[in-house]
Amino acid sequence: MAIDPVSAARAYQQAAQAMQNGGAAGGSESVDFGGLVQEAIRQAGQSANVAEQQSLQVAAGKADIVDVVTAIAAAETQLQTVIAVRDQVISAYQEILRMPI
Repeated sequence: MAIDPVSAARAYQQAAQAMQNGGAAGGSESVDFGGLVQEAIRQAGQSANVAEQQSLQVAAGKADIVDVVTAIAAAETQLQTVIAVRDQVISAYQEILRMPI
């Protein structure tokens, strides 16, 4: 699975900012994993919408097909990243359930 370098850089920047803001407040706050996942899902949906709009513009003769292919590839990459994170979270949860108490 290929990860888009721009998406990876954006996620790293958001995590770094969240950690920096938490450190300035006394260090008792932690990074909100749920918020990071929700933001990634929102960005994936937004990329899909951009790809759809590009497709409509090509159908109307107002855009280039290269822009559509690029937008679809970016949306697919972001969706694959979100799915990979979801799979890892489910795997970790199942591993916790198998732990003896």
